[in-house]
Amino acid sequence: MNLIVLAPVGATVALLFAAYFTYTIFKVDEGTDSMKHIAESIRKGANAYLKRQYIAVGKFFAAIFVLLLILSYFDYVSIFIPYAFITGGFFSALSGYLGMKIATNSNARTANACTKSLNSGLRVAFSSGAVMGLVVVGLALLDISAWYYILNWYYNGDASSIASTMLTFGMGASAMALFARVGGGIFTKAADVGADLVGKVEIGIPEDDPRNPAVIADNVGDNVGDVAGMGADLFESYLGAIVSSCALAISAGLKANGVALPLIIAALGIIASIIGTFFVKAKEDVSQKSLLAALRRGTYSAAIIIAIVSYFLVSNVLGNKYIGIYFAILSGLVAGILIGFLTEYYTSDNYKPTRTIAESSETGSATVIITGLSVGMKSTAFPVIVVGLSILISYVVAGGLDSYSLGLYGIGISSVGMLSTLGITLATDAYGPVADNAGGIAEMAGLDPAVRERTDALDSLGNTTAATGKGFAIGSAALTALAFIAAYKDSIEQIVEKNSDLTFKFDLSILNPNVLIGLLIGTMVTFAFSSFTMSAVGRAASKIVIEVRRQFKEKRGILEGTEKPDYSRCVEISTQAALREMVLPGILAIVIPIGVGLILGAEALAGLIAGGVVTGVLMAIMMSNAGGAWDNAKKYIEGGAHGGKGSEAHKAGVVGDTVGDPFKDTSGPSMNILIKLMTIVSLVFAPLIIKYGGILLNLIK
Repeated sequence: MNLIVLAPVGATVALLFAAYFTYTIFKVDEGTDSMKHIAESIRKGANAYLKRQYIAVGKFFAAIFVLLLILSYFDYVSIFIPYAFITGGFFSALSGYLGMKIATNSNARTANACTKSLNSGLRVAFSSGAVMGLVVVGLALLDISAWYYILNWYYNGDASSIASTMLTFGMGASAMALFARVGGGIFTKAADVGADLVGKVEIGIPEDDPRNPAVIADNVGDNVGDVAGMGADLFESYLGAIVSSCALAISAGLKANGVALPLIIAALGIIASIIGTFFVKAKEDVSQKSLLAALRRGTYSAAIIIAIVSYFLVSNVLGNKYIGIYFAILSGLVAGILIGFLTEYYTSDNYKPTRTIAESSETGSATVIITGLSVGMKSTAFPVIVVGLSILISYVVAGGLDSYSLGLYGIGISSVGMLSTLGITLATDAYGPVADNAGGIAEMAGLDPAVRERTDALDSLGNTTAATGKGFAIGSAALTALAFIAAYKDSIEQIVEKNSDLTFKFDLSILNPNVLIGLLIGTMVTFAFSSFTMSAVGRAASKIVIEVRRQFKEKRGILEGTEKPDYSRCVEISTQAALREMVLPGILAIVIPIGVGLILGAEALAGLIAGGVVTGVLMAIMMSNAGGAWDNAKKYIEGGAHGGKGSEAHKAGVVGDTVGDPFKDTSGPSMNILIKLMTIVSLVFAPLIIKYGGILLNLIK
């Protein structure tokens, strides 16, 4: 039996189970008329934003498609790349859109389920997350499988041609993911920061109070940023890990079987994830420890299944001679679990780092910010060690000491191992925004305080699991980017080998000025990108703050409950700001690698990629963990610690949380997409760069 058929079968099973979970969610009642009305307002706002975002991004995709089509006409890129660019972007957007649709239909149902029990609420919210996770892995594997069969037919089974063509297919998915993450992140955090600073700090009303004009925009933002943006993001991570491993299989001499292995592992990971979802159940204990245990049962069960099955898979597909590849897969799987645990340690209020931030709130906002930054910076140490060890172990056990190419394949396949259970890992991440929305609906609809306590427990856990999901994406980005850098080098060398008139030879020594300049530029790009996205949130949030203040000043009856706020105005401000501000960062990620390659040459571009990967990974970990810790420190205070809600410590905690918002939901999670997009762009435009690159150096000569 040709095991490659498991890939489309696994994709189909994932989408069928996503449909099943959707059916179970829709069987749950949305609750009171008030709850239904609030949920409908959130749905309308999210749909309106995504429609306008996709129209704007569609114009960009059309322009790049034409450019790639022209390049393919002159044989600079494969004829398939323009079309794969479109399909990658389409499925990435579709993943986010479907995830958003189910999330906006699950929020009120989760709140209503929490009127019965905590476990009922968890099951609805987690099922929503499971739909998101299974849609992402299902569509990604469907996209890759379809192209595999098309290319297999076109190239008559030539695995080398298939793999080299597929390698560049992630560009469309990465571009869409970056726009979705940045645009959605700006929307959600502008609304969140504006609502908190005026509502909580200045006016002193509770979170999600219906009197706050920005409350609907805040809840809409949870869906367009934390759900749709995240779905597109992890679609891109998953697809990138698989196609990079497929390409490295050819260099390693593993031929068609090596290309097929990542696809089969992904398919089996889907089955393991589905089985794991049925282990997630909670008791009525609302502590984070109890809820974390419930989610761990699901994720650990899936990981154990894939760890066992992968041994027999590698033995069957590659033979016992290459059994070291299994241990590379295991290395990635274990690294993912360890990154998840480390993220949990630094962001959960069960542990010292987050409680230290909460304690610092007693001396004001400044110490909260200082302590939070310190925690974020410190949190980079162990994840980097874990990723570094995973790279080394994967390289060695796969046979890297004897064959460099085989070692690289081991690194690539370890990233597939890390993301193999993404179906359930993403489910534990995506349920958080649903729980957050459910808490907002419970507050706005005036439900029993016990319901809000349950939704808050789910939401607080969601901050930790969201940080864990980002940790997986960042860890896999480091492994995948390394594989792409190796593929970039191979691609340039193959082009030179095929063209006798080219005499270029790579010198990637750190002493090469070109490489060093590239490293510095790559490092700068991550900081500049963070600056652009942080500033965008700041500008948009300022407009929300001004608007909320205006409404409170001009409509005195809002606080008294005799007048309704104009929710739509804040939604419109966030929408316009997000659509306007997402353009520059997205374009820079594509233009800078091409510009550096054309001006300074292929070696400088390799340096740029390496510099971007190193600093991007560290920035992403620091920002995501600091933001998650600030958020949970605030929630820890709201639970009664250090004076509880309304205290000076609480106000300081809210300020820390607002600083952390763009860290964890805009700039931080965009980093892993940025570094992979720059790498893939370099790969796609490698033929152009090797022929025309180094303009400045040529002028100097």
